[in-house]
Amino acid sequence: MDQDHQEMQLLSSHPHPSPWAGPSLDLQLSISVAGPFKPPSAASVRSSVEALKWEAAEQIRLAAMEKAYAEHMMELTRREMEVAQSEFLRARSLWERAREEVERAERMRERAAATATATATSACMEITCLSCRHKFRP
Repeated sequence: MDQDHQEMQLLSSHPHPSPWAGPSLDLQLSISVAGPFKPPSAASVRSSVEALKWEAAEQIRLAAMEKAYAEHMMELTRREMEVAQSEFLRARSLWERAREEVERAERMRERAAATATATATSACMEITCLSCRHKFRP
């Protein structure tokens, strides 16, 4: 057997499986024993450091790109908010003008109704009966 790799085998403790116990267990255990610890070489440490530096630089580059995108989206959102506010103010102004026109039309209608009533009353005052020449009064 190899000294770095040893195997042990565990078998079920029951020689005859009972009908209630289910299938028998056939377990195998593998244990590896490593040799003594060897520190990494200076070249592998340098390459690991370089790989970590490259990864950090890549993460910084991606973070800068994400930041620029977020700033761009914030600027677009700010512009959209300004446009929405100006449109809202314009709509409010139009609504107020329309409300004023409706109020003016209602006042004109009320004056016309009052004038019509007064004209009808005065017209009734002037109606006379042709047969008796008697004036009608309301």
